[in-house]
Amino acid sequence: MDDDVTATSPLLNNLVDGAVDYKGRPVLRSKSGRWRSAYFIIGVEVAERFAYYGVDSNLIMYLTGPLGQSTATAAENVNTWSGTASLLPLVGAFVADTFLGRYWTIIIASFLYILALALLAFSTLIPSDGENTIDDPSCSPKIQVIIFFISLYLVAFAQGGHKPCVQAFGADQFDAHDPEELKSKSSFFNWWYFGLCGGSTVGIFVVSYIQENLSWGLGFGVPCIVMGFALIIFLIGTTSYRFQEKTHERSALIRIGNVFVKAVRNWRSSYSAVSPQNQACGTLSPQDPHNFRFLNKALVSHNESNRDETVCGIDEVEEAKAVLRLVPIWVSCLAYAAVLSQTSTLFTKLGATMDRSIGSTFQVPAASLQSFLSLSVVILIPIYDTILVPVTRTVTNIPSGITMLQRIGTGIFISIVSMVVAAIVESKRLNAAREYGLVDDPSAVIPMKIWWLLPQYFLAGASEVFTVVGMQEFFYDQMPSDLKSVGLALSLSIMGIGSFLSGFLIAIVGKTTGEDGGDGWISDNLNCGQVDYFYYLLAAISVGSFAIYIYVAKSYVYYQSRAL
Repeated sequence: MDDDVTATSPLLNNLVDGAVDYKGRPVLRSKSGRWRSAYFIIGVEVAERFAYYGVDSNLIMYLTGPLGQSTATAAENVNTWSGTASLLPLVGAFVADTFLGRYWTIIIASFLYILALALLAFSTLIPSDGENTIDDPSCSPKIQVIIFFISLYLVAFAQGGHKPCVQAFGADQFDAHDPEELKSKSSFFNWWYFGLCGGSTVGIFVVSYIQENLSWGLGFGVPCIVMGFALIIFLIGTTSYRFQEKTHERSALIRIGNVFVKAVRNWRSSYSAVSPQNQACGTLSPQDPHNFRFLNKALVSHNESNRDETVCGIDEVEEAKAVLRLVPIWVSCLAYAAVLSQTSTLFTKLGATMDRSIGSTFQVPAASLQSFLSLSVVILIPIYDTILVPVTRTVTNIPSGITMLQRIGTGIFISIVSMVVAAIVESKRLNAAREYGLVDDPSAVIPMKIWWLLPQYFLAGASEVFTVVGMQEFFYDQMPSDLKSVGLALSLSIMGIGSFLSGFLIAIVGKTTGEDGGDGWISDNLNCGQVDYFYYLLAAISVGSFAIYIYVAKSYVYYQSRAL
């Protein structure tokens, strides 16, 4: 008997607690997960970012070109689509965590992605017959516009299911309870972001060149083919993946929702009527000044003798409060997202008016400058990890060098500088147009090299290193353990709402500055506009939002789950 126990102990120690294989069987640590699985998943993310940015980076050029939309309308459409794409991961995370699981959500989203990209490519092949369009009744057929926008929003819907699940599924391949795998898990996030930036960089360079120099159909078709290969690669790795073991506990969303329902039902009750059981378990942790005391009424028990009555526990109330405390931070980051959305709209459109030549024949696609965002991230992240963190750690004694909220705030400040630089460069471009008498020629090439835009792109990329990565870490860390994927989706939703906010501002500015029949700040002929004024407006809004962020961040108390 003892021999049998001794023989099976190494096997038991080699099993991964809480994980199973694709058939629901316990998995061996040595034969599952870790980097052998992570490589498949990182490869899928590289391909997905290649496909997504292959569509996103040059979208405004397609809308103002083949579809014939005005610059303002095209910018609004791009912002609306980008905003929708950034909000849909909330839906994807909920569906995955509640119903399908991450693996099947990724597969279904990948099939939908491939279908959407194929339809997108097909829409470019529909010949023009002069029917009505969304913006100009003389430019492209109605059926082409309808199919294009349906397929475009299918892409957004597909990435909404894909993006929050792939990263979380990749992290699932490492056991946080094993010291060695825990180190690898931290390294995984670094290589994950590196792959993400690499995929988007290649996608912007390659696809935007194909779209502008070969054909739009092929430019949308290449991402479709890449996503097809990505799905095959993901499926090949199935036998090595670790899957989370299903439990019968209530979903965290249900627990938190129940707290709000109970608190509303008990709104007439006094705080002294808290459930005796909860009083005996301990006191609520003080989270000054955001303790949301009204949620404590979820602990009230109306009938102590009724054993069937369920009351919320202290841990559940603290989870609900932790989620609510994120709201002020979330709101104060929206202006940053509105600033960052300019990199794929007005930055690109203005770049198209400048001298993009290298040598006598090659023309740099204006959208390719967006790749410098990713390149700056790839360059600056190692510098951040190997130089900035150790130096600041010696001063602050914080393991990460600076806190997550300080990291986010630093990036917001850099984004304000980016907007000011962009405004100065745009003023110089307008002065060049006036000097050479090109103001009334919207198709003229301004004798000013496109490389003038590099500083604002680089600063925007630097702000991503601090704010975007910081937001992902913050919202992941501060959400309850069962809602980590929703936390990642919540950080993405900031970018989505910011895109909507940018589109709203463009619409308001267009109506108010062009209401007297003039060109307005954002004109179809950008040489007659004043986009620099719009950039200064965004910088001013960001300064106000940054002041609010500093106030909220200084009063924020970090959430820590209660020890069991």
